[in-house]
Amino acid sequence: MAYHINKEECIACGTCAEVCPVSCISDMGEYYEINPDECIDCGTCAADCPVECISPAD
Repeated sequence: MAYHINKEECIACGTCAEVCPVSCISDMGEYYEINPDECIDCGTCAADCPVECISPAD
């Protein structure tokens, strides 16, 4: 299971992308997006997100 970023809540600070050990998070301009095929489900991004907009995908 990969993680998901709620793009409505994302403040596009880039913290998640900086801490991702596999670099699967991309800057989409106004928000960041996780590539579910590359995500290793470690949760590092969710733990470091300052607005807590990252959660496990359904």
